[in-house]
Amino acid sequence: MTTRREARERALGLCYEAEVRGLQLGDVIDGLPVAPDEYAIALARGIDEHHDDIDAMLRKYSEHWALERMPPVDRAILRIGCFELGWEPQLPTAVVVSEAVELAKQYSTKDSGRFVNGMLGRIAEHLRPPG
Repeated sequence: MTTRREARERALGLCYEAEVRGLQLGDVIDGLPVAPDEYAIALARGIDEHHDDIDAMLRKYSEHWALERMPPVDRAILRIGCFELGWEPQLPTAVVVSEAVELAKQYSTKDSGRFVNGMLGRIAEHLRPPG
């Protein structure tokens, strides 16, 4: 059994692969010889299903950054975080943001953690207003 962190890492890999190969996430999952963890699949399929809404939100809250100019890893991490914030209400906001920031620090540029934190913070204020 994998942890949610490991499932997020696997979902990141799936999202990244779909992005760089120009495929739908569902097609990437269907082509795997062994299915990933259930939560990784749920994340990937949820991101695939809500892709247009997620990308619209990322465009709205990315100040001075076109979505297409962001590193593909950052886009994938932001899509995971955005999906969890918008469609996984049982997950605490702080956990979603913290996990995304950790993924960015581990797999992207030195400034990506701060960038992901700011983006998801703005999105969380919209999707999950305090009170």
